[in-house]
Amino acid sequence: MLATARRMLRNEDDARDALQEAFLQAFRGLAEFEGRSRVSTWLHRILVNTCLMQLRSRRRHPEETIEPLLADFLDDGHHARHPREWRGQPDGLLAARENRELVRACIDRLPAEYRTVIVLRDVEEMCTKDAARALGISEGACKVRLHRAHQALRGLLAPHFEAGPV
Repeated sequence: MLATARRMLRNEDDARDALQEAFLQAFRGLAEFEGRSRVSTWLHRILVNTCLMQLRSRRRHPEETIEPLLADFLDDGHHARHPREWRGQPDGLLAARENRELVRACIDRLPAEYRTVIVLRDVEEMCTKDAARALGISEGACKVRLHRAHQALRGLLAPHFEAGPV
């Protein structure tokens, strides 16, 4: 759970504070736990909500809209602009560590609702059902949000990985 808080808040002290607050909320609400989900899912949901509240209250990083990063489609459903192929990794173009740092930095630029779903599904490797429960949304909404987050992340990463003119 601390790892989840770290990934969402990107600050060790804030992550520890959020985890402590989440455990306090869980303790206070223990009598309300109905057992319809696993305890771990319930705790994750409390933690995610705590982290989201912390992010909302501090608004330390201004969030950008993801709309310009999403694919545009023609009326017939085809891409208005086909995504260009990404260039390969010739002789140390970017080391794996640098790639991870770049991806993390781009994930951090996403609005909280998209950043959170990527952390839960792709980093924490939660199934869609558990991620949806943790976020308090339907599975369908979770899938849509994850798809949009992936599109936005691709848009943020594209300048770093697209192949040059052919």
